[in-house]
Amino acid sequence: MEYNMARINQNSLMSLEAYAKARPEFRKQAIAHKARRKIFVGDHVMLQFEDEITVRYQIQEMLRIEKTFEEEGIQDELDAYTPLLPDGSNWKATQAIEYSDVEERKLKLVELKGLERHTYIQVGTQDRVYAIADEDLPRENDEKTSAIHFLRFELDASMVAAAKAGEPIAVGVDLPAYNIHVLEIAPETQTSLVDDLK
Repeated sequence: MEYNMARINQNSLMSLEAYAKARPEFRKQAIAHKARRKIFVGDHVMLQFEDEITVRYQIQEMLRIEKTFEEEGIQDELDAYTPLLPDGSNWKATQAIEYSDVEERKLKLVELKGLERHTYIQVGTQDRVYAIADEDLPRENDEKTSAIHFLRFELDASMVAAAKAGEPIAVGVDLPAYNIHVLEIAPETQTSLVDDLK
């Protein structure tokens, strides 16, 4: 199955019946694709970089789980997830703060308040680009942050050119309570991210 970066719309989505038939193969492809676009910053922060395939898969899965087939419900899912599509000059990612122990997670979400705004990407020797977080709705309050955030990293023309020229892409978090810099991401991840840039 081939997919392109065209905007996802109701006409390009599969019906519930068609998706049920295509799902085993599409799911396998989507999971492998998502794995290539996943970056771990230390042991407890994961960035899942989104694109047409990851977003399409998420929408189809939500429609399947909720058994949604009416136009209004389908449009609600499109409205919720298509803002995660990169626009050609940025990268968009779902950030998860992951602690398996529930009590530890509660404590860490207090300690790591603001982590999403301290998350950055750096292309080569260019300046760090800090995430613009949670543009749809606030996911942090006065006491704690959320375990899930939606991030946008906006690149200028020189950063785009550097990434396309093969300059290494680094990611990190520089919050004092969680200060980790991943010097270089996997080559297959870098290739996939560069594909997002126009």
